[in-house]
Amino acid sequence: MTAPAAAPAVDVRRAADRPRTQIAWLDSSHSFSFGRHYDPRNTSHGVLLVNNDDVVRAGAGFETHPHRDMEIVTWVVQGSLVHQDSTGHSGVIHPGLAQRMSAGSGILHSEKNDAYRADGAYADVPVHFVQMWVAPAGSDRTPGYEQLEIGDARLRSGLVPVASGLGRHAGDTAITIGNAGAALHAARLSPGQVVDVPDAPWVHLFVAAGSVSLEGAGPLVAGDAVRLTGAGGRRLEALDPAEVLVWEMHVTLG
Repeated sequence: MTAPAAAPAVDVRRAADRPRTQIAWLDSSHSFSFGRHYDPRNTSHGVLLVNNDDVVRAGAGFETHPHRDMEIVTWVVQGSLVHQDSTGHSGVIHPGLAQRMSAGSGILHSEKNDAYRADGAYADVPVHFVQMWVAPAGSDRTPGYEQLEIGDARLRSGLVPVASGLGRHAGDTAITIGNAGAALHAARLSPGQVVDVPDAPWVHLFVAAGSVSLEGAGPLVAGDAVRLTGAGGRRLEALDPAEVLVWEMHVTLG
């Protein structure tokens, strides 16, 4: 999957321009081709193939379905999500809990909104989460699952690696993904807070909440994304309270 990066480029993708799937229980916006929304010019960036921005209503969700040969990272922005899979893993994913599922040779899983109170009463609270799919460095791997709680204070300190296959992040706060050339960073930024986007051949910045300004791209609001090719290392400033997800990638699909 390793290949030289193309000429430097800053490609801004606006939230309103994303393909969108809307059904009774789901409002999903797609950064890349997904399902019936296929565009051969928009299938990946680096090794990132899916960046779905999902809102699922209470009492609903994705029933059991299969995946294969994909590293799937889920990041909840608001609410909580129940995960169950065919390897026996189950749990509730909430804001600040990074989750990775390696589909490998094949896995079944379901994801549903966890909007029920402990006393059994129904609570009509949607769950908002971003699900990202990265190509693994190899096929037919053993399916797997990993999650890690990342504290609010850490996320507010700047960009934190939350999922990584890069050796440089070994021992840092990060769950492991099966691609040695990619890492996901997250941050909750306060107004005026500044961070530097990783300097990598391929970078994907997604604004999950709030608004920011990226050097060379200008203001970005929730749902906006920027694809950087050979143009990383830029200054990112929060314009109001914001949450960002940044993929650092040193490989691409060959």
